[in-house]
Amino acid sequence: MRSAILVIDDDEKITSMLRRGLAFEGYDVYTAQNGAEGLSMMMSADPDLIILDVMMPKVDGFEVCRRLREGGSTVPVLMLTAKDEVENRVKGLDLGADDYLVKPFALEELLARVRALLRRKDSAGDAGNQRLIFEDIVMDLDSREVTRAGQRLELTAKEFELLHLFLQNPKRLLTRDLIMDKIWGYDYSGESNVLEVYIAMLRQKTEEHGGKRIIQTIRGAGYILRGEA
Repeated sequence: MRSAILVIDDDEKITSMLRRGLAFEGYDVYTAQNGAEGLSMMMSADPDLIILDVMMPKVDGFEVCRRLREGGSTVPVLMLTAKDEVENRVKGLDLGADDYLVKPFALEELLARVRALLRRKDSAGDAGNQRLIFEDIVMDLDSREVTRAGQRLELTAKEFELLHLFLQNPKRLLTRDLIMDKIWGYDYSGESNVLEVYIAMLRQKTEEHGGKRIIQTIRGAGYILRGEA
């Protein structure tokens, strides 16, 4: 199976070079020109690895990495930067980056690091627990299959992402602003009731086979994943 790589960089020369080089090596390559676009592409591209530039307008690479890790993503991140200061390398690694490469770089070295990160990811995946469980709900992160009491739930990508966030934070109050930031991004400008619509759809699907309500509304505060009192 071909690995998918998402390149997030506002330098068109870099993205063009990486697209050609990575595709030649047999990878499926997706590109984004800024951090906000890269974050929005995460679900559709479902990458096995991210190559992330640090210096970008609006949402820089440090902020992208922070949001990925706070959102529970474990996808390997290779950060690119034109800065060679130690503090920048340390900051990126502290935020959850897996490796660091300073521009200008040789394509051969980047490819070697990509292969190493993908091998490490595969090894971790073989050894790790790839399921999230709450009561009778089971989410398999490898197959992206969700079941409740053995019944499969057909979820859209956004519904899966929303339930994933709840399953990572059981019995913890999640504010509306936090959920909007994690799932739609801070600059989302859609309808104001989009979260309520998705909560309603997710409740319908998780309760359609007679299951009790587990996504509770805390009026004026947000939502919480817990069983009925």
